[in-house]
Amino acid sequence: MKIMAIDYGDARTGIAFSDVRGMLASPYSVIHETYQPKLVEQLKGIIEKEKPEQIIIGLPRNMDGSYGYRCEECRALGEALAAVTDVPIAYEDERLTTVIAHGILSANNVRGKKRKETVDAVSAVTILQGYLDRHK
Repeated sequence: MKIMAIDYGDARTGIAFSDVRGMLASPYSVIHETYQPKLVEQLKGIIEKEKPEQIIIGLPRNMDGSYGYRCEECRALGEALAAVTDVPIAYEDERLTTVIAHGILSANNVRGKKRKETVDAVSAVTILQGYLDRHK
């Protein structure tokens, strides 16, 4: 089953996909859009092109497990996507995924502008791989 993951941020949104067997997550792209309706249209285009069977949206919960303002924004994105697609949407805890993504990029000596451009896609990979590993 091909699954799409979304790491929704204020300035950039990272996208990742699993392979069709649902075992391995890979980065897909980073969307630079701050206005949610335009972002939803771009995501809809990706969904129509790639045809995932499920969408996972990262929820940036607080370290104590509580839900904050940003979680509400992520759920609003999920509701907006649900209005334009029939693909089932689920949410995944994304605590520390950006920290993990930066660690991966550091280990691979990715620095500067390239790092800034890819960290959100790597975060989406981290979210999706965690989901895949727990649902094997």
